[in-house]
Amino acid sequence: MITELHISLFDLVISLSEAMDLVSPSIVNHHKRVAYIASSLGAELGLSQEEQTDLFLAGALHDSGALSLKERMDTFKFEMEEPYRHAELGYLLLREFPPFLQVSRIVRHHHRRWEYGEGRTCGGDDVPLGSHILHLADRVDVLLKREKGILCQVRGICKKIKKEAGKRFMPEVVDAFMELADREYFWLDAASPSLDQILSRKRKASTVEVDLDTLLDLSRLFSKIIDFRSRFTATHSSGVATIAEALARLLGFSERECRMMRVAGHLHDLGKLAVPSEILEKPGRLTPKEFCAIKTHTFYTYRILERIEDLEIINAWASFHHERLDGNGYPFHHRAEDLSLGSRIMAVADVFTGITEDRPYRKGMSEEQALEVLEGMVASHALDGYVVSIAKAHYEELNSLRKEVQAAMTEEYERFGKGERPTSRTRVSSGSSA
Repeated sequence: MITELHISLFDLVISLSEAMDLVSPSIVNHHKRVAYIASSLGAELGLSQEEQTDLFLAGALHDSGALSLKERMDTFKFEMEEPYRHAELGYLLLREFPPFLQVSRIVRHHHRRWEYGEGRTCGGDDVPLGSHILHLADRVDVLLKREKGILCQVRGICKKIKKEAGKRFMPEVVDAFMELADREYFWLDAASPSLDQILSRKRKASTVEVDLDTLLDLSRLFSKIIDFRSRFTATHSSGVATIAEALARLLGFSERECRMMRVAGHLHDLGKLAVPSEILEKPGRLTPKEFCAIKTHTFYTYRILERIEDLEIINAWASFHHERLDGNGYPFHHRAEDLSLGSRIMAVADVFTGITEDRPYRKGMSEEQALEVLEGMVASHALDGYVVSIAKAHYEELNSLRKEVQAAMTEEYERFGKGERPTSRTRVSSGSSA
């Protein structure tokens, strides 16, 4: 029996930040460290608990608009060539989730220079104090060298930051940083291998639980951060979520379970944030090394979501979509007896969407071709025959639902690529008939 969910917003955001930082070993835990530094600065400056929480969330999500590996690596240059594009894209993504409205504003201006007070505003809008705090926190972490002793770097980092007071950084924020910098624990916490536990204790007082409706909205935001990294996959998770939810309803799942299935569909490729978009963008055959990178994504999805106990069922549905009934799937090589009906539904939804959706380099398969592929995968013990039989019996309505939701998401992706805010929140329900 599925009980009420008790999931903290903090845990979900940390999971997403961890996924984003897996794209390169050199930036692992960057978002977490920036969240720690920024919220510590907020406390030092006497900000309210709510303001500190917004700073923490902004720090954990600040590079969500850096879509490629090159963009992520460019953010690690102290003097960035183009600092504003990824900040603006992050703002456009985050502001579509209402609880993140203030967080998105902080992210939008987190590379805004102070310039002796000119940085108080941008384009006629006030720049939040949190943006200037986040800017300094982000640059402090960029200056840290993980291969060197942390305390031995303090003097050099402080000298660099102090030199930029007034020009790059807001002087009051620099003053607060200098106060913090005198305390060894601040640096040792930031570099600690136990940073997760430190962050958990730091945010315990302000943990906000999300209900299923909020989780659904947040998972949709996650899916855009995952999929918008590549034009090849820009609408994939929306299609999978729609097909999975519709199949679950046809197979007798409760309304609540169907909504959970949609969440799982949004999150099923979370681990692809660890795969460089340059690999996802490759239209031709992958090299063995590139395919090995792709095969890690379901493992990372599972391990990242595993930390959240109340996501156990959703995690299993999301993460096992490349397992096979004969045990020859990946990454866990589960066999039929290990795979729940929800996991089998997700595997069919992933294949159904992948072979029928259009990609920039090829058209989706016809009904005849798609059904031939699905039947072949049943024959080879890759997919569940009963779930595929339901998909076959309702092919036209399922495919129409997929086309509808992916067309809406394509429009949203194109507007996002132009740096425009969507005119409305895009959501297409699977309805009760499919």
